[in-house]
Amino acid sequence: MWYVCILRSVEFPEEEYVGATEDLKRRVPEHNAGRSTHTAKFRPWKLIWYCALPDKYKALEFEQYLKSHSSRAFTKKRLS
Repeated sequence: MWYVCILRSVEFPEEEYVGATEDLKRRVPEHNAGRSTHTAKFRPWKLIWYCALPDKYKALEFEQYLKSHSSRAFTKKRLS
């Protein structure tokens, strides 16, 4: 199972991160430990949304969609 997730910075709530992972329980603590250069400066992070997909490539496709301009407006409106 693969997961696509949205994390929001606790200290900087306007900062969000979209990612895909095979192990969500491991990956969120890694972001909070500063192991990702993209998210280290805005930690700590909280998980605000995720979905599970059975296929890695579908998960990566969906991650790219969520990072697209058209999806940003949707996620801001629905997940704020």
